Amino acid sequence: MDNNLKDLRDFFFRGLMLESEATKFQKAGIQIGADSNYSEEQLLLESLAPFNINRRNNSLEMARLYALLHCFENEIRALIRETLEEKEGVEWWGNLPTKIKSHAESRQQTALKDSWLEGEKEDLLGFIDFGMLASIMVEKWSYFENIIPSQHWLKQRMDELEKARNFIAHNRMLLPSEFQRIYMYVADWNRVIGL
Repeated sequence: MDNNLKDLRDFFFRGLMLESEATKFQKAGIQIGADSNYSEEQLLLESLAPFNINRRNNSLEMARLYALLHCFENEIRALIRETLEEKEGVEWWGNLPTKIKSHAESRQQTALKDSWLEGEKEDLLGFIDFGMLASIMVEKWSYFENIIPSQHWLKQRMDELEKARNFIAHNRMLLPSEFQRIYMYVADWNRVIGL
């Protein structure tokens, strides 16, 4: 193969690789290439256009909180999974309290029956309620005591964040003071955990 053809092939291959990886970064809010934010904003504005201005503004404020809590909750799930896999091995799920396992397995079976609804259905930890995540950490406290200041600290933050999370999940508007409390608790958690 002559060098020009090889160089051209390598150039296209690198471009394809960059394009496939760029999507991951763009979804995380890191701009690579052309700014897709404008078109995303336009799509959002068009989809919200039928609703009154107050409802639109409220939804945009709540969307920021939803995104924050989505990241936070899934970070906790990852911390639990990684910690338990490290301490108990790949069979860690079997060592959880029966009540927690049964709850998650039941919810997973319901999700599998709802075959029309697509999405993640394999990860049992994803079927555990937010409040039960703290229960797992308390149950396995010896694994988390070097990471989390105290069980009281954990329960207090998780209880308050669960209430706010449920408010948001059921599309109710929070007051600005509650926004600040959520931001503070998540920032406090991230500082303590080391994110």
